[in-house]
Amino acid sequence: MNAHVDKDVCIGCGLCPSVCPAVFDMDDDGKAKSIVDEIPSEEEASSKEAEESCPVDAIAVQ
Repeated sequence: MNAHVDKDVCIGCGLCPSVCPAVFDMDDDGKAKSIVDEIPSEEEASSKEAEESCPVDAIAVQ
């Protein structure tokens, strides 16, 4: 699985790194970013929770 953040949609609320800090972080531009190429298996559930929690649906976890 991998995670992608659409920076054109992201509003920089910071929810995803608070839910799943092993996969998401905030970038210098104030928007979220994925910090891993492949989501570790133990982080799959929390990365999906971050995807579902995003208020603007900027995250895709596949």
